[in-house]
Amino acid sequence: MKVREAMSRDVRIANPTETIEEAAKMMAAQDLGSLPVGDGDRLVGMVTDRDIVVRAVATGRGPGTKVRDVMSDNVKYCYDDEDLDDISRNMGKIQVRRLPVLNREKRLVGILSLGDVAVNEPQAAGRALGGVARPAGAHNQRA
Repeated sequence: MKVREAMSRDVRIANPTETIEEAAKMMAAQDLGSLPVGDGDRLVGMVTDRDIVVRAVATGRGPGTKVRDVMSDNVKYCYDDEDLDDISRNMGKIQVRRLPVLNREKRLVGILSLGDVAVNEPQAAGRALGGVARPAGAHNQRA
């Protein structure tokens, strides 16, 4: 099965110039824990509820902090034409629960979550979750 057959296509995107308050409201409205960050049609980062808490609130930054100041810019992603089993294995290896999905023109076309994998390939999801759940050494929030 290909990633495009399992991914969610309804993707909400934050802009790096938006505030973390705006991003948090978007997350709350959609019941999401993370958002891809796009500048035009280019994926430039990911921001999570944890980024907002650890990189902003815990360091005294307010709701007007820009998304670009707390997002992760080293974005892991996959392509929509890749094999779902291979990508789920990689999700476990790099310890992520969600990956932005790009087409070969590098445009964002979806999000692949462990939940999407579980619905379509339950055994692959179990292996991926085992990798995601393993301790990652020194729990560095800036990794």
